[in-house]
Amino acid sequence: MNNEMIKDSMFVKAEVAADEKEHIAAPASSMIADAWARLRKNKAAVVSLGILIVIILLAIFAPVFSKYDFAFTDYSNVYSTPTKEHIFGCDQFGRDLWTRVWMGTRISLMIALVAAVLDLVVGVLYGAISALLGGRVDALMQRIIEILVGIPSLIIVILFLMAFPAGVGTIIAALSITGWVNMARLVRAEILKLKNQEFVMASHVLGSNNLYIIMKDLIPNTVGIIVIQVMFTIPSAIFTEAFLSFIGIGLAEPQASLGVLINGGYQVLQNYPHVLICPAIVIVLIMVCFSILGDGLRDALDPQMRK
Repeated sequence: MNNEMIKDSMFVKAEVAADEKEHIAAPASSMIADAWARLRKNKAAVVSLGILIVIILLAIFAPVFSKYDFAFTDYSNVYSTPTKEHIFGCDQFGRDLWTRVWMGTRISLMIALVAAVLDLVVGVLYGAISALLGGRVDALMQRIIEILVGIPSLIIVILFLMAFPAGVGTIIAALSITGWVNMARLVRAEILKLKNQEFVMASHVLGSNNLYIIMKDLIPNTVGIIVIQVMFTIPSAIFTEAFLSFIGIGLAEPQASLGVLINGGYQVLQNYPHVLICPAIVIVLIMVCFSILGDGLRDALDPQMRK
C-alpha cells in the first residue's frame, strides 16, 4: 500500500476532554507506600512482623498486668511446672517465669534498640562525612575503621565489661563501641555512588553547606540500606547481650534478661527443662523473625531485587 492510497477518511480522531489530556491515571505514591505494598506480598515477612508486634506488646504489658512481680519469691512453688496460675512455671526461687520472661524480653529489646539507635546515628554520620569530604579526611577516617575491624568486637566488649560494673548502661555502651562500624561502611559505599549525581552537584552550586547536603540530599537516599542494617543489628545485639549474660559477665540475678534466664535454665535443664525452654523459644522467635523481616524489607526497599 503506497501513500496515495492512505486517506484521512480511514482514520477516526479520538475525542479527549481538555482536562483529561494530562490526567495522571495512577494515584501518587510515596516510597514508603510502595515498599509496604511490596512487603505485604511477602507472607513470611508479614507473619514475622505480626509475631514481633505480639512479642513487643507482651514485653511491654505482660509484666504490668501480671499479679506477680518479676522479683517476687515464693519458695512453696520452687521449680513448679506450668499451670493456670503460673503459665510458664516457676524458677529456683519460686518466681513466676511468665513475668520474668517478658520482663527479660523487655530489657533485652531495650538494650538492643538503644544500641541500634546509637549505631545508626554514629555510623550514618561517620560514613556520610567520610564519603562526602573524601581525600585525606576519608583516608584517615577509614584507617580508624580498619583498626576497629581488625580487633574482634567480642574481645573489646568483654574487656569493657570487665573494666566497668555490669549493668544495662554498661552493656549498651559496650555494644556501641564497635557496632557502628558496619553501618558506617555501608553508608559510605552508598554515598560514594551518590555524591557525583546531578542533584548533589546542583545543591553545591546553590550554595548548600556539607551538613545540609548530608541531611537533606544524601541520607534520605540511603534509607533503604539503613533500615535493612538496623533490622540485622537488633537481633545481633540481643544475641550478644544474651551470650554475655549467659557466660556471667553481663546482667546477673535478680535482674531479668533473656541471657540471665537461659543461663539459669541451662543449669537445671535435665530436671526442669521448662525453665530453659520458655526463654529459649522467645529469643529464637525474635532472632528468626527479625532475620526474615530484614530479608523482606531488603526486597521491598530495593525494587531491583524483586523476582
